[in-house]
Order: sequence, then C-alpha cells, then structure tokens
Amino acid sequence: MAYLDHSKSEDDEPGPGERRGTRSDIDAAKSRPHRKANGVQSKQNSDKQGSGKQRSGKQRSGKQGLGKQGSGKQGSAKQSLTGQGTDGAVQKRAAHTRPPLRGIYSAIDLGTNNCRLLIAKPTRKGFRVVDAFSRVVRLGEGMTRNGCISDVAMDRAIAALRICADKIRKRGVTCMRHVATEACRVAENADDFLARVKAETGLNIEIISAAEEARLAVMGCQSLVAPSNRHAMVFDIGGGSTELIWVRMRPGKAAAIEGWMSIPWGVVNLTEAYGCQGGHVPPEAYERMVDKVREHLQEFEQAYRVSEHAGSRRVQFLGTSGTVTTLASLHLELPRYMRDKVDGAWMKAADIRALSGRVALMAYDERAAQPCIGAERADLVVAGCAILDAILGMWHVPSLRVADRGIREGILRGLMQVDPLPIQAYKPSHL
Repeated sequence: MAYLDHSKSEDDEPGPGERRGTRSDIDAAKSRPHRKANGVQSKQNSDKQGSGKQRSGKQRSGKQGLGKQGSGKQGSAKQSLTGQGTDGAVQKRAAHTRPPLRGIYSAIDLGTNNCRLLIAKPTRKGFRVVDAFSRVVRLGEGMTRNGCISDVAMDRAIAALRICADKIRKRGVTCMRHVATEACRVAENADDFLARVKAETGLNIEIISAAEEARLAVMGCQSLVAPSNRHAMVFDIGGGSTELIWVRMRPGKAAAIEGWMSIPWGVVNLTEAYGCQGGHVPPEAYERMVDKVREHLQEFEQAYRVSEHAGSRRVQFLGTSGTVTTLASLHLELPRYMRDKVDGAWMKAADIRALSGRVALMAYDERAAQPCIGAERADLVVAGCAILDAILGMWHVPSLRVADRGIREGILRGLMQVDPLPIQAYKPSHL
C-alpha cells in the first residue's frame, strides 16, 4: 500500500504527559501547515533517499542571531508558521501535493529524552487520536561527555521505534511525518543512528531545525491561548534544549511568530552538567542551574522586551513539556496522570515556583515515589524545575497555562491542512 511520507531525509502505555489512544483530540488548528518543497514522498521514492542528516538545525536562523559562542540559537522576526522554511526554501502548497482529506496520519517526535507517537484520523474540527505511544529513551544520555549518541541509547530508542513502526503498520497509516530534535541535531554520529533506524524499523526520521521545532510547538498548542491576549510566550522544556517562542496574537486570525530562541539546556544535559543524577540535589546546585538558564533568558529579554508587554497583563504564558505537566499533576494532587485534568489547566506562577522548590529539595526516593513522577523521571525533574523557575522568575506573570500537546499535534495539523488560511509574521518594532 502506498503512503505519503513527509520526512525530508530517509529515514506501552502512555506515560505522564501522554494521551490515551481513544481520546478525542484538540480543536481545529488556526494555522496553515508548513510544507517543505518536494516534501510529499511515496514509499517507493522515500526509500531511495538515504539517511542524510539535515544540518539546518545547527545554523543560527534569521538575521538577529546573537553571535555568542554557546549562546542560544535565536530566530528571525520574519519567522512565520508558514512561508519560508527553516532551510530557506520557499514552501509550496500545490493542489496536487495536498494529502487526502481521509486517511490515517502518524507523527513521531524523537527527542533527547522521549520517543512519542500519535496516530490520528481527521475530523470536521481537527482530528481524533486512534493510537498513541510514549517511552523514555534518553537518547541524549552521556552526550555532554563525547558529543555522540551511545550504543546503549541507540538500542533503547530503536526498541521504542520498533513499537511505533508496528503500530503504524497495524493502523494502516497513509500519511506520516516523523522528526528528531536536539540530540540528533548536535550528535556527531546522528547519520549512523538514523541509518540504523531505517534499516531496523523501516522508519524515515527527519532532523528538524530549532526554528521548525518552535513552529510545530506553536501550531500544536496555540488554541490554548485566550484570544484577548496580545502576545503569548510559549516554551517547551525538552531533554537537550528549551525552546522559547514569542507569539503575536491577532484577533480573528492565526498567530504569528515574532521570534524564538533555542536555549542549549534541557533536563538531560543540565542534569548531567551539574552532577544531579540520583540522590539529593544540594540547594546550591539547583541555584546554579537556575542562574545558567537565566543567562540565556536575559538575551531573549533584550531582544524582544517581553517584560514590557508582560506588565500590561495582555501576555499569556503557555508551557508545553513533561516538566510542566508533571508539576501540574502534583499541584492538583492527582493519584495518577490524568490528561483531561492537566491539559489546559491554569496555575498561579507563585504556586508552581513554590512547588518546584519543594520537588528540588526532595530526596530521590521521595521523588520516585510520587505517582506522577516515577523512577524514570525522578532524577531529571529537578533540572526541569530549575528551568521553569528561571523562566517564571525572569518574567513576573500571575499565571501559567499548561499544555499537554506540542510537536506531534503540530505535525498532524500541518499534514491534515486543517486551516488553509495563510499567516503573516510581524516584525518587532524595536528591530
């Protein structure tokens, strides 16, 4: 059976932050999908592409990269949800490349810490999830030492991807896009890893740039931004990086990305850099992590003057990550993770910062005993708390909204072309 593969290169049970396979999904998207030129492939054509690595993720996109060694990658004011691709190619939307309105679609987000899959069918107002999968694979484990994905980490990821491939086959998926993020962007042996993935699972995995990662995150969760807000700060705390996206809201129209920044710290590499694997995390180590992240946030503040807008209280902060959903579960005192209680929930910034501090002071065993943290996340959640603490401490906003949605949902909305309206990006007045 032929299918459409939107990846550019060749290529258990849902845990905290994941949806159940039979749950209906989110409302219709408000954005036109990002389309790579020649991005629609048949099975026969995609199998001939090879596993070439997309290098655009290592480039500073846009005209206002900050130019500092080791600083976060910062995006252009002209970045939009559609139009210019992250590699500079003009995105095309020809009628003959439109995917069918009917079919079964899949999206994989292979991150530094997790491997996540969604399989969905289109509906009148969006899509309905028919299957899902999530597993902690720690693909980026140990990369701070040698810059390479270890054989053990590859084995874990490929084992998870085999399950994904089996679900995709059994569900009869007809259109797909499967992406990898920070770990594969920076790993020296990412090409070898993707070749193994293709050989052992048959899946094509596309390494996307930080700009594309930011765009997909916004596409996936922008329906949670209240229309009365002028701006939104969307942030995604990942395993190897944290994406900040500054979004301009337009009444009656789709959102436009004014700028973005990829901070080179996520829960995996920040944990390893400060020696916080297992055991008790000293308060001074926690504060050092907060300070390290704050350095990058100051660069973002200088570029986009978020605090000036936040003072007007017309800015909504929206967090999409396992850290945020985990803390929301703890705050709500849930006996287990319940997506319908967490997704879209509001939390006072003061409450979530206080909770972050309490979690950081817990012993490892105490964190592991929390049903919404567990042993797999007990050592990483402290670094996530530090990143979140730095974000909320930099910009004093009264509340934060929680999103249990992101890149995969953005991929699906784009593939299904839920809303064909074009989107124009704004240029910040200070540039």
